[in-house]
Amino acid sequence: MPKTISALFILAMVAACTQESGEDTDYYQRKNVTYIVATNAGGGYDAYARLIGNYLQKHLSADNVIIRNVPGAGHIVGANTLWRSKPDGLTIGTFNAGLIYGQLVGKKAMQFDLREFEWIGKAAGEPRAIVVSKECAIKSAEDLMAADEPVQFGSAGIGSASYSDMMLLADALDLKVDVIAGFDGTEGEMSMMRGEICAILGSTSSFQNFVNSGYGSYILTIGGGLDGVPNAMELANTDRAKRLISVIDALARLGRISAAPPGTPKERVDAIRAAYKASLEDPELLEEAEKMGRPIEPAYGDDVKQLVVNALDQTPDTIALIEKAINGESQ
Repeated sequence: MPKTISALFILAMVAACTQESGEDTDYYQRKNVTYIVATNAGGGYDAYARLIGNYLQKHLSADNVIIRNVPGAGHIVGANTLWRSKPDGLTIGTFNAGLIYGQLVGKKAMQFDLREFEWIGKAAGEPRAIVVSKECAIKSAEDLMAADEPVQFGSAGIGSASYSDMMLLADALDLKVDVIAGFDGTEGEMSMMRGEICAILGSTSSFQNFVNSGYGSYILTIGGGLDGVPNAMELANTDRAKRLISVIDALARLGRISAAPPGTPKERVDAIRAAYKASLEDPELLEEAEKMGRPIEPAYGDDVKQLVVNALDQTPDTIALIEKAINGESQ
């Protein structure tokens, strides 16, 4: 066989193998990928996206992975933006698993169906915890449960996980709380330090530096454990309370999720999933995440999709409990 024909034959075989693998390996070269983050800069979702984005750029062979912060309405604006984005494989996004609550109760502002996103993966599932400011009179879970007056809690926007989780927990444990939306990320920490709010329920990694610096302490966990800190399920004394806390637990374990718009071609979804997996298993990323105090406990692709589908698979009775708790009807 002539050398020229042989070389062409080899190139054709390589191209065929690439197509059979289901991954669009060359598509991302000399292109920019947008990574939508449904929060302001700062805070956990932004930190994870910027960390992962650096390695996605490497493993996709893309020119850049550009972080685009699209905050608003408890992550709904960012998720809506991702839903409407062109499904060409050049846009992905990360948002709060608390949007599952919104879909369960039929929030009109949500233009998407979480089942229909092309799920890329999750970086970690994280315990939720109540962190209280050292300035607050509440020092323990027992103090919180015995409070005679409403305790002021900060949260992200209405509909976010921090807001919905706190409303469900308050319903489950019959807590007297006043949940104030709009205290997200570092703003929430500053508000606790200024004495404007007493506490926040959020992911442990988001508040670890705050706690390590002596500004506050954890008093209760959900969806995982912390040494010396009681778990909410231990305090649940009714079936209703246990059911509500189990929903919070499921969403906490779902964690830091990323997706692409529905209809993104399979070969490009496969390429992003492969690069996402390679990123989260990259020794340099793992070392960097450890220094940042950001846990990496990944899951990928269809496994994450199944977690989302399972979380949305609630009985009408449980959905009614969630709707009442989020709307504050039981307070």
